[in-house]
This record gives sequence, C-alpha cells and structure tokens, in this order.
Amino acid sequence: MMTSGDRQIELRRMEEACRQTRHQLDMIDRQIIRKMTAVIPSLSQRRSGYRRGRPPNPNTFLCRYRSHLAAITYERQPEIDALSRKLARQEAAIALLHARSSPSSSARQGGHAGGDDLSP
Repeated sequence: MMTSGDRQIELRRMEEACRQTRHQLDMIDRQIIRKMTAVIPSLSQRRSGYRRGRPPNPNTFLCRYRSHLAAITYERQPEIDALSRKLARQEAAIALLHARSSPSSSARQGGHAGGDDLSP
C-alpha cells in the first residue's frame, strides 16, 4: 500500500506527464497553423474571371482553405489520435489517484454497494 507521500510524488509525476502530452498536442496544432499561414497567399482569389465581367465567388477561398487544412491535418491525424488517447488515459489515471487519495472518498466507497465508476 502506498503512503500519502508516495501518492503525492506519483500524482506529481503523472500530472507532469499529462502536461507534456498536452504540450505535444499544442505543438502539433501550432505546426498546422504555421503551415496554413504559409499556404494562405497561394489560396488568394484569381482575378482573371472578374476582369471578364464575372464577380469573384467569395466561397472559393474558404473552400480551398478548408481542403488544404483537411489535407495537412490528415497527415498528422495518426499522431493526434495517439496523443489524444494517451492524454485520456493519463487524465483517467490522475482522477483515479485523486479519488483514492481524498479522505472523504474512502468513507464514501465503503458506504454503498454500487461502487464508483473510477474503482478498478
């Protein structure tokens, strides 16, 4: 059985790992944004049609932007999915450790027969 001090150390270690995983996800988001910022000038509307009397279609830019964003995101999707699953597992483990270490939870767990969703 873990002592209170061991649980606190383990909790801090787990929270730091969770922060690092969030940081990795944020870095991927920033990299995607940076790529899209570099692509935007090439997505600007073509002016040739307007000179011939046709007004430019305002939805064309958005359509091109969304398709490029989807393509860039698709390239990183396996990495994003893996990190998201890892983050969910880490947050669940932290919540479980919090529930086990709180003094009121031990009295509550023994008090009813249904059990908590967090208990193993």
